[in-house]
Amino acid sequence: MNAASVLVSVRKYDGTPHRRHSMVRLGEDEHGVWLGSPVGTVCSTGTEGAVYTTREARVMLIPRDAWWTGLFQAAPARLDAYCDVTTPPRWPHPGEVTMIDLDLDVCRTRDGGTVFVDDEDEFADHQVRYAYPPDVIARATTTAEQLRAALTEDSEPFGRCRRSWLARMSAY
Repeated sequence: MNAASVLVSVRKYDGTPHRRHSMVRLGEDEHGVWLGSPVGTVCSTGTEGAVYTTREARVMLIPRDAWWTGLFQAAPARLDAYCDVTTPPRWPHPGEVTMIDLDLDVCRTRDGGTVFVDDEDEFADHQVRYAYPPDVIARATTTAEQLRAALTEDSEPFGRCRRSWLARMSAY
């Protein structure tokens, strides 16, 4: 990895791997650190070593001390925004960011801008399987509702701000 690369390492609450991929550090603003990946980025998922290759450019916002991350995708992706409810992201060093995925995803469709919360069934199942503490359940639920409102209202960083960062990916 070169100095501008950042490994994004996401695990489940029990520590098992969930997603892992490299992104380019694009910069920082008042919302947090912005990472980007071009078309053709290879991502690994789960413990079986499965991989997929992106079909669109993407940028990811890693906010400071928040319980979520935001992934913004160019066309042809069906979703323009995909926010994971997570534990607050941590930076063990400048080349890696880690977080725990808490299952809930708040998404917005490209066509029509419909906002929805996904994987509520997985969240309910994992509360039992992984014994989420009550404060984690409360933070995850509250965060999902806040994200739903922000995406619906197109509040920053979910409005124009994300578009300018996504436009920077054309340079890569």
